[in-house]
Amino acid sequence: MSEAMIYDVLRQALWVSVKISAPMLAIALAAGIAIGLLQALTSVQEMTITFVPKVGAMLAVFWISMSFMTATLVSFFVDTVVPMIAGG
Repeated sequence: MSEAMIYDVLRQALWVSVKISAPMLAIALAAGIAIGLLQALTSVQEMTITFVPKVGAMLAVFWISMSFMTATLVSFFVDTVVPMIAGG
């Protein structure tokens, strides 16, 4: 296995991790901005108010996007990692 192949697989793995984490990170950003705006408008500065809705939203998005995440990981391993292990 050449150095270029290792870098290519590493690049693909990093891209897969970005694709998998994007939905949860996007909803955490949106929930954080919405709650921050609500806190700024109402002058309520309680730190625990931001934590619980963010975690709830992230869990909901995780539950919804689990099949997408699993399919992405499985296709990466089947198309890239397994052939490299098998010597392809």
